[in-house]
Amino acid sequence: MTGREFPKVPPQRSGTAGTALYLELRVVVCPGLTVPVQACLRYDRTEPYAVYLDSHIDLAEPITWMFARELLVTGMAEWAGMGDVWICPGTGADAETVFISLGGDDASVVLRARASAVRTFLGYTECLVPLGREHEHFDVDGLVRRLLDHGQSGP
Repeated sequence: MTGREFPKVPPQRSGTAGTALYLELRVVVCPGLTVPVQACLRYDRTEPYAVYLDSHIDLAEPITWMFARELLVTGMAEWAGMGDVWICPGTGADAETVFISLGGDDASVVLRARASAVRTFLGYTECLVPLGREHEHFDVDGLVRRLLDHGQSGP
């Protein structure tokens, strides 16, 4: 099974607006040393191209990253992304692992996730918005309205 082949989802639409999967990620401190971090992958059909990753560390609010669902799908099978976010499958002893690298101005982190958990999450997103059909759920008019409204509330 490649990263682009996850469990087939029946051709049905869910009435739910979104889905979330809580999972434990492992922060790679150095080779052979990881630290567990509670996290949540979220998806909402109103933002059909985006996936959110909330990391729950010792802060009042989680740290949230947003990246493309297509990046996560591609990263299940091969190296995907560049710059602040990249995703790649593990090999050898880590074959059932997906690595997610998140970077910023001050720091970066490499996270390990169970590939089976990420495949399950992607299957849930397929129930809401099938891959390649995101444009059917994207509200361009609403986006333009919000941009115009925001521009009018300026100085």
